[in-house]
Amino acid sequence: MVTNPYLKKLSESVGYWWTDSAEYHTMDQAIENGATGVTTNPILVMKSLYAHPDFWCPYLDSAVGLTGDAKAEEILRCITVEISKKFLPIYEETKGVQGYVCAQVNPKKQGDTASMIEMGRRLAAWAPNIAVKIPATAAGLRAIEELAAEGITTVGTVSFTASQVVAIAAAQQRGIDRCRAAGKKPGAAFSVLMVGRIDDYLRDVAYDMQSDVPEQDIICAGTAAIKNAYKECIKRGYEAKLMPAGMRGAYHATALAGSDMSFSLSAGIVDACAKEPEFVEHINDEVPSETIARLKTIPEFVRAYEIGGLEECEFIRFGASQRTLSQFVEAGWGMIASFKL
Repeated sequence: MVTNPYLKKLSESVGYWWTDSAEYHTMDQAIENGATGVTTNPILVMKSLYAHPDFWCPYLDSAVGLTGDAKAEEILRCITVEISKKFLPIYEETKGVQGYVCAQVNPKKQGDTASMIEMGRRLAAWAPNIAVKIPATAAGLRAIEELAAEGITTVGTVSFTASQVVAIAAAQQRGIDRCRAAGKKPGAAFSVLMVGRIDDYLRDVAYDMQSDVPEQDIICAGTAAIKNAYKECIKRGYEAKLMPAGMRGAYHATALAGSDMSFSLSAGIVDACAKEPEFVEHINDEVPSETIARLKTIPEFVRAYEIGGLEECEFIRFGASQRTLSQFVEAGWGMIASFKL
């Protein structure tokens, strides 16, 4: 990565950006360009682990002899703790507003509230600046509320729809309110919408139904959904900071510029943003009504875009959710557990 004027401007505006990577060697450059956090997930940890085994293995002695989920969790802990040290000064300087490093609960437990709460407590104890990532399933929302009520910073993830974003923020707010009522200091709260992944999913749906919705509309779907959720969360007074993630081009970031969000940016998006000629706020620009109208001919877009388009009991069954959770289990968590120490 190179010095990135666009991201420096982004970090100086009302928003923030986090590096969407577990690549330890890129953290210093990201911080120099204004990054204030890290959004790892099982796949990103796996990629860093397998790409740099000689670097990581000396940190993994405590995982030797472990197997299965216990091994995966311990490897995740070792890597996350080392990364968290890079961002601890930001956490301390901002008094817990930023400086977080994400740690995600076992994706195989996506429907098990008790297991996610128990693991979330363990993850939060790893370092002061851990943000616990939990999937936006009905069970995950219950876990998010409980952990937020205990003062733990939470990130609702595996989220692709405006309904999920708002439900995450609502669960976090209930937990934050309970935390304050108990006389404790609440943690921070972040609500993800994987803007590129919902575009990918809707593109496949459009192909399958032989829709004539053009590509230039498809790549606006995630942006439209998160803008809709952003307005709703502001209207309801939720404290959660929205987090656009899974971007596929600089257009996802630039369309949301000027918002009070924490942007999750992969190395590819960071490099793409470096080519932007100037920083211009676009958060208040509406996605054209004709684009929305064409997208609404795809029923799955309506479910993703409308507030209340999905019921909470449907979150775990939504196509994009199952696709991503399966990837996290098979290409992430399982690969970490099978890593040869």
